[in-house]
Amino acid sequence: MSAFDVLSKFGTGALLKFAGAVVLFLVLHLLRIPVVVLARSIEVGMRRVDGHLAASVSNRNTKPHNDFFAHNTTRPTV
Repeated sequence: MSAFDVLSKFGTGALLKFAGAVVLFLVLHLLRIPVVVLARSIEVGMRRVDGHLAASVSNRNTKPHNDFFAHNTTRPTV
């Protein structure tokens, strides 16, 4: 069924409603694109921060836990 058949059978109002619905569908999907791009960029940033934090926390620390006292184990001679 062509647009002219719809126009002759259902009238101008039906054709305008259909065209309006198609245009609204396209506009909504075009408005969705920036939101999706923003969500993906936030996801990438969160993954990078999570990976960095997980790597920094899971690394073994080679320094002693208590840096307040001296690390020598010999007694000073008097």
